[in-house]
Amino acid sequence: MTNLISYDGEQQVFHLKNQQISYLLAVEDFDLVSHLYFGKAVENYHGQRKYPRVDRGFSGNLAGVEDRRYSQDTLLREYSMAGEGDYRTPAAKIVQADGSYALNFKFTGFEMFPGKPNLIGLPQAYVEADSEAETLVITSFDEVSQLELANYYTIYQDRPVIARSTQLRNLSNHSAVINKLASLQLDFAAEEFSVISLPGAHNKERQVQKEAIGYGIKKFGSRRGSTSHHMNNFIALEKGAADEFQGEVFGFNLVYSGNHSFEIERDQIDQLRLVAGINEEDFAWELNAGETFQTPEVLMVYSDQGLNKMSQAYHDLLTNRVARGKYRNAERSILVNNWEATYFDFTEEKLLPIVDAAAEVGIEMFVLDDGWYGQRDADNSSLGDWVVDKRKFPKGLNHFADYVHKKGLQFGLWMEPEMISIDSDLYREHPDYLMAYPGRTPAPSRSQHLLDLGRKEVRDNVFHQLSAIFDEGHVDYVKWDMNRSLSEVFSQQLAPSNQGEAFHRYILGLYELLENLVTTYPDILWEGCSGGGGRFDSGILHYMPQSWTSDNTDAVERLKIQYGTSLVYPPSAFTSHVSDIPNHQTGRKVSLETRGNAAMSSTFGYELDLTKLTKAEKQAVAEQVSLYKDIRQTVQFGQFARLKNPFTSNECVWQFIAQDKKEVLVMAFKILNQGQEPFSLLKLTGLDPQKNYQAANGEIYGGDELMNLGFYLPQQTEDFSSWLYRFKLVD
Repeated sequence: MTNLISYDGEQQVFHLKNQQISYLLAVEDFDLVSHLYFGKAVENYHGQRKYPRVDRGFSGNLAGVEDRRYSQDTLLREYSMAGEGDYRTPAAKIVQADGSYALNFKFTGFEMFPGKPNLIGLPQAYVEADSEAETLVITSFDEVSQLELANYYTIYQDRPVIARSTQLRNLSNHSAVINKLASLQLDFAAEEFSVISLPGAHNKERQVQKEAIGYGIKKFGSRRGSTSHHMNNFIALEKGAADEFQGEVFGFNLVYSGNHSFEIERDQIDQLRLVAGINEEDFAWELNAGETFQTPEVLMVYSDQGLNKMSQAYHDLLTNRVARGKYRNAERSILVNNWEATYFDFTEEKLLPIVDAAAEVGIEMFVLDDGWYGQRDADNSSLGDWVVDKRKFPKGLNHFADYVHKKGLQFGLWMEPEMISIDSDLYREHPDYLMAYPGRTPAPSRSQHLLDLGRKEVRDNVFHQLSAIFDEGHVDYVKWDMNRSLSEVFSQQLAPSNQGEAFHRYILGLYELLENLVTTYPDILWEGCSGGGGRFDSGILHYMPQSWTSDNTDAVERLKIQYGTSLVYPPSAFTSHVSDIPNHQTGRKVSLETRGNAAMSSTFGYELDLTKLTKAEKQAVAEQVSLYKDIRQTVQFGQFARLKNPFTSNECVWQFIAQDKKEVLVMAFKILNQGQEPFSLLKLTGLDPQKNYQAANGEIYGGDELMNLGFYLPQQTEDFSSWLYRFKLVD
């Protein structure tokens, strides 16, 4: 036993604690489970957070209890239900056989054990040894409905992290319908909070939004069937005047890739409630007698040193305890993708010079994008037909892959296996595989439709088609795309009364398919994509260690996109490419140096026709490739910190410290030139104040100098400038 969780039987208080955080909950009077505290570690608890007794008008009381000072409506709760007299946002809504929502869950017991349980069929954080973590399970029961609620809490030994999830078991002899079952509810005492969210759009993902929390209910979420470009499934709560380097911050990341919601309510006495999990809209799950429903988990992180410390905790956790496989900690290859070079207009002969040029400049992988299969000359056909187009590859795809390998490059392949085109052999053979409403013409998005991955026969068809390609052994990397939101989500395998399960069953089916593929083909590097960053989440990260951050490859736009992404996701998990100018999305012209510095701030590659570069540009690309090979371990797996914010200033600066602390990298960007431009002072962070660091020009500075005195960024007379600074620790 790791002694991370203690139970005080006299006070009936549970204390989850490590050296960084504490989480306290209690069994209150009348067997309700109350929340006491989540925050900086405290050694002991002596009852000072016990629920005060005050008679509040219009806050109802418990049935059969005469004490009017005790109300579910104001008690800080661990988990609340609709229909029980708590008028705040509930964590669960369960329709029972008699049609009522009424539930009264009472504490019945608990279990504590080392390690972390496996959530069957869902992505999750994990442990590699039971000594890493300890789990508490709080069980409550409703006598009338015979439903049992289990709330799971896992605290890690050396991380400021708690994983929360919920199980509902039906121990009755009749069914109930889950309209809502949150993964987490967290109530805070009355203090001032602001909330940070990551809204966006296609080509403008994960923009940082910060707002004060007033009275009422605020909801962040997606109903698009995926995480979405429009609202990532992460939020942070800041207490008081927190910023990147100081103050208390609470982070919440849902490990899920479908419809999600984060609901925040400030109540009538200024308390704050957060409820997070699967979005209740378009969701209804029939829980039959004897069945259990498991929610996805929420990863909670606490920081007492601002947003950067929170992000670093997430980066380490997601890299080492959510991502899996041989590439989890492996340096990622530098690639070139042919999409913006050729789009659909290519043949093997046309691609060969790009492969040759890639080898000449030291690039390590060639990725063949959309258009290699079926009769795919535009985006309106052939999805679902994962067979090589012999018009473009008359000698077969393996012949081309062999050429790539002989040039010393790895071979990657784009595909979109969740989709189907009306103009496809698969649709002609299996029209029922397409998701559509009965009797209605299906509505396309980007001229494509959804396969019903909730059905096993559909998943098996996709798996067997892809296996026929992967079994040849020529594919080193797969870019798995998904280029539309879910609509007309109706499954022919479900009864009319169960169609509310279709969204979640789609995601569960996707996870099962991905699990089978990544375990069957562990040597393939998988990259997620959804029209760029439309499904960029820790659920996908569990199967694919990196994702395409955005279809927007403009370096200036990418500064904000990558800044927002870094709030929770590590640089090893997001990919960025140098593309041609004028940029295909914005028309902006940015120097190759700045395009390179922006792209080298994560997992690096190119998205252009290398054969059209000038001799000088090819030399510059070769130098970028060589430089990135030298720094990529630090970039991909070092400690990342944001120094200047492009959402609030004309600059963007971030920093990487190598795992062995021997190298420090700084990427600095100035967006627009200005008249009478102020001097910009840059101070580094996280260095050893007792050590010296040598800059690339040979100058030696103390760590205390670089952090406290700082240095000025150069004055420039052009827009979109950038600088890369390297400092080496002096032994």
